[in-house]
Amino acid sequence: MSADKSFDELNEMYLDVLKEIGNIGAGNATTAISNMLNLKIDMSVPQVELLPVEQITTAIGAEEEVIVGILLGVELDIDGSMMFLMDMTSAHHLVNRLMMRDYDYMEDFDEMDLSAIKEVGNIIASSYLSALSGLTNLTISPTVPFVAIDMAAAILSVPAVQFGLQGDNALMIKTKFDDDLEMNGFFILMPEEESYQKILKALGLQI
Repeated sequence: MSADKSFDELNEMYLDVLKEIGNIGAGNATTAISNMLNLKIDMSVPQVELLPVEQITTAIGAEEEVIVGILLGVELDIDGSMMFLMDMTSAHHLVNRLMMRDYDYMEDFDEMDLSAIKEVGNIIASSYLSALSGLTNLTISPTVPFVAIDMAAAILSVPAVQFGLQGDNALMIKTKFDDDLEMNGFFILMPEEESYQKILKALGLQI
């Protein structure tokens, strides 16, 4: 078997495990957010991809679109960064539910709104990290999150600057909330290359 084929098959197996992590993480996040908002929520994972970091911007949509990003570092056994991205409409729907406002309220976010977004992002990120930790037996912890509202291209450039990210691969999970909360988002995990190899080893997928 050639090295290239081994790598392709390895990534295919890795992707299958990541899909399972996506489903477990989505289930954990749905339960937590449903309880937080006292809403009936269904969260699906329609798309899981392993992408080169430089391809993420085009994968999520237009580079100039203004979006909301919740960004965190990842530490302990795994180093890297992660983020949860939402379009502005989804972010407003979420905040309006949290703040018990009218569904179509679209004024600029204030500090309390941003704090609420940060808390939800933290819940979602922690849910996915918990799923990854459970399947790998690695100890993984998120750092304190921060919220950015900017064009997609600008937000996606932040992890490399903020966390010194050097990795090549990114896990992108497109998520969709249904029922009482209409919201779409992207969860992105970008482990550094050494951590990527550590995840593969923990899953028994090293070449």
